[in-house]
Amino acid sequence: MTADTLLARITDYANRPDPWALYAKLREAGPVVRQADGSYVVGTYHEIAALLHDPRMSVDPRIRGEATHKPPFLRLDDPEHHRLRTLAMRPFGPPHSPGRVDAMRGEIARITEELMEVFQPGRQVDVVDDFAYPLPVTVICRLLGVPREDEPLFREWSDALVASADVRPEEDSTERDRAGDQARIEMGRYLVDLAEQRRGHPSDDMLSAFVNEPDPALRLTAEELAETAVLLLIAGHETTVNLITNGVLTLLRHPEHLDQLRRDPDLLPRAVEELLRYEPPVHMRERIPLADIDVAGTTIPQGASVVLVLASGNRDPKRFQEPDRFDPTRPDNEHLGFGSGIHLCYGAPLARIEAQAALGALLPHLGTARLVQDPPPYRQNAMLRGPRHLPIQL
Repeated sequence: MTADTLLARITDYANRPDPWALYAKLREAGPVVRQADGSYVVGTYHEIAALLHDPRMSVDPRIRGEATHKPPFLRLDDPEHHRLRTLAMRPFGPPHSPGRVDAMRGEIARITEELMEVFQPGRQVDVVDDFAYPLPVTVICRLLGVPREDEPLFREWSDALVASADVRPEEDSTERDRAGDQARIEMGRYLVDLAEQRRGHPSDDMLSAFVNEPDPALRLTAEELAETAVLLLIAGHETTVNLITNGVLTLLRHPEHLDQLRRDPDLLPRAVEELLRYEPPVHMRERIPLADIDVAGTTIPQGASVVLVLASGNRDPKRFQEPDRFDPTRPDNEHLGFGSGIHLCYGAPLARIEAQAALGALLPHLGTARLVQDPPPYRQNAMLRGPRHLPIQL
């Protein structure tokens, strides 16, 4: 096995439960490792951070002819990315709506409390289906203004969209891409129709804020509204599902730290940051150089596929002391769990609140819980890595 097949091995489902040894090999072979298919993989912290801040690195798939329609702002470069992200932020966070996310704390606590009803002594619970999935999807639907009875529609659409965004070398993605495009169209059409119902009848949700923006210069077109709303809905729950589930799995594997958090719940915010480093919900991101770029002595040619393995950077011993040790009191924890640079995760403040609320509610029940299966079955996706099911016995 040679270094030029590392990405194929990392994305192989057989290695989904434990990719960490492969990430160590990646760092040893790196910082930049060319793959047999002509792509480049970067697994070291400082090089990943620098590339995430490098304006010569593009996220736009249209550069290589991989998309015909205009992508959401997550896949756009500045200045268009900045314009759309700024408009999307207006009803979500500072400076225009500084209190929206913080005001969700009570609602998140209520939703969490409702979901906790299944956690009864003697029962077996699937942390994913019974708790970690419904919590963030309910929260983001409430934020956007999606009726509760329509929430189940989004799981099928979401699964197709997330599968189409995965990194899988040496695999024909035609059918996956087609299913993703179809899901994006259907979800976008639904959300635009829902938003249009609010036009002239404003309510306290983000779709209403988008269509009732009084300044014509700050309005999204119908296409931009569709792409932005779809992005917020998918990004608003997919990563948080993994963050919560990976958090429960990690705590049950480290009972000494679980006991520590049960004794001192004030440590939860720092524990969530450590989980974002130690078991991040997003493992890799792809970039495309707009020009030839030299990285640590390797020239990456313009137009090449560059995969930044954020999760490997989070375990880089040149940046973190004892990186393979889970330490909920870790200081100086500038992880890559939410990315970095202009594409730093838009919903990071909301994800942190949800994870703290979820794990805080679960702590009293996890002391006597045990994993039914370890490792649990994982999702197919290598980029958004997390268990598909996490059965625990209470």
